[in-house]
Amino acid sequence: MPVMASSDFSVHREECDRFDDGMALSNLPDEVMSIDDLDCECWSEFDSLAELE
Repeated sequence: MPVMASSDFSVHREECDRFDDGMALSNLPDEVMSIDDLDCECWSEFDSLAELE
């Protein structure tokens, strides 16, 4: 499940240790059009958004 960090609104995975506080999201934000839009390395094991579904 994606989590939006409250400090900078970046999107991470629940397992990520790069954010302290956040809000669980049921879906990725509409602004995320490709896996490259997710800046954190916690998404590095995925090659595309299709793998997240």
